[in-house]
Amino acid sequence: MKKFIYTILLALLMAPNFVQAQETTGAVGSMTSFPVVYKYDEKVTWFFDLSATTFAENEVLYLWIWSPSEPDAGNWENSSDFAKLTHVKDKIWSITLTPTQYFSKTPAEIAASAGFWLRIKNKNGSKQSEVANMPYTDFSTFYTANELIRSYPTKPTLDKGVSILFNANLAPGFAGATSVHIHSGLNDWSIQQMYEASKPEIAEKTKLKDLGNGFYKMDLVPKDYYNAPDGFVMENLVFLMVKDNWAGTTPDQVLYAGAFVPPPAPVFGFFPLQISQKDFLGMSRKNNESGVNKLIYTITAGSKVISGEFTGGTSEIKGFVNLVSELKDVPNLSEIHVLVKDNKDKTISDTTIPLKTLDK
Repeated sequence: MKKFIYTILLALLMAPNFVQAQETTGAVGSMTSFPVVYKYDEKVTWFFDLSATTFAENEVLYLWIWSPSEPDAGNWENSSDFAKLTHVKDKIWSITLTPTQYFSKTPAEIAASAGFWLRIKNKNGSKQSEVANMPYTDFSTFYTANELIRSYPTKPTLDKGVSILFNANLAPGFAGATSVHIHSGLNDWSIQQMYEASKPEIAEKTKLKDLGNGFYKMDLVPKDYYNAPDGFVMENLVFLMVKDNWAGTTPDQVLYAGAFVPPPAPVFGFFPLQISQKDFLGMSRKNNESGVNKLIYTITAGSKVISGEFTGGTSEIKGFVNLVSELKDVPNLSEIHVLVKDNKDKTISDTTIPLKTLDK
């Protein structure tokens, strides 16, 4: 408990310059890594979903992290190039690092720390995300679990990473292996990636990472690894492990795919349902697509044109337009035309709204 309280205090106090005027852009969304599981001395890419923040897609962003150590200490107002993030797509940024090198810590020191506590910021620190903690999955129990195969996640999906662990000590005939390869396919071998020892590029692609002492790991994203066509529905991943040049094999293995659950459809609406020119016009859009964080409106009311925007996040963008003050000099309106677009220039609504006539 004391360690947890200390961590929270660090999160609130250690990041510098809080007393200065700054824009907090919102919470960091999903944080993932590839490989899905990794050792602290292994190269890894971290991914940050910032679609619910007000950071722009073309914004140059940096990692500010103070646990397990503070690699960019003293540079809050001028982040170093080594902390720069790469924009992947749809407001997802990434950074590739080896934790032991990046933090100048041993694996044991990192494991004993409070974890990876961070913010995402712009170059000069005038914009910053809320405090976030990059999750880490400790897979060390596999070494003593007496399991032949373990995967993270247990049910992989087509476009997300999967790490497959293999204990060759439990596979007859694998003693003394110089290399271990995966011979595999999707949907009961309908799409295959065969292991071919005679082809160096294929041998390298299918080779597992040697973790030492008879333990191995394979990291892949099914869609990329198998070059699956667009629209392909993954049902399972089937495979067997191969020692050297087919000197030994495991029985066939299967990982069943996680069910793909599409996100709920966006819902847009105006409120209240009936208005006059002496009301506030509200608009709301829920379940926004990744990267959509603005509603940009243009209202044409006779000769008057009103424009503006509302910001929000994936769950909802909502705001009100004060027609009372905007239309006070435009008498006897019977309708207004409202065009609403998102920050990707997609038309959300293009409609004419009738106005109630008020008694004089």
